[in-house]
Amino acid sequence: MSTLETKLRQMGYTIPPPFRFPNPNRTGCVVVGSIVFVSGHGRDLPLLPNVKHAGKVGRDLTIEEGYATARAVALSMLASLKQELGDLDRIKRIVRLFGMVNVAPGFDRMPQVIDGASDFFYELLGPQNGQHARSAVGLAELPHGIPVEINGEFELR
Repeated sequence: MSTLETKLRQMGYTIPPPFRFPNPNRTGCVVVGSIVFVSGHGRDLPLLPNVKHAGKVGRDLTIEEGYATARAVALSMLASLKQELGDLDRIKRIVRLFGMVNVAPGFDRMPQVIDGASDFFYELLGPQNGQHARSAVGLAELPHGIPVEINGEFELR
């Protein structure tokens, strides 16, 4: 078991099965040199407390439920990374996250929602390798009514 998987267990998590993309024209991850690009994740999330699989934050979900859902999305991203890389210890650092939040009209606290994923990676990878660039935007709709979708880039060892 990798060092990161051991740390995940200490944090109370296990890696779920990776998301199966519905069309063969896309995949969870693409490695280019020392960077792995992770596709948008947000469907078929692990069953964790307060995780919601559909709805708008600010109407159907609280900020805390959105935060928990973003954390579950980060865990789903790790599942795709493990499938692609074989060993999570190949991850050197997180470079960037792009978080999209399905929001009710007038909701503007997207950064607090995407903090669920940012805090997760910061805790998992530590301050030096877990700090990252990030965007958090609100959208009127996301595919299949999911509340959060996140993609990102990671540097490899």
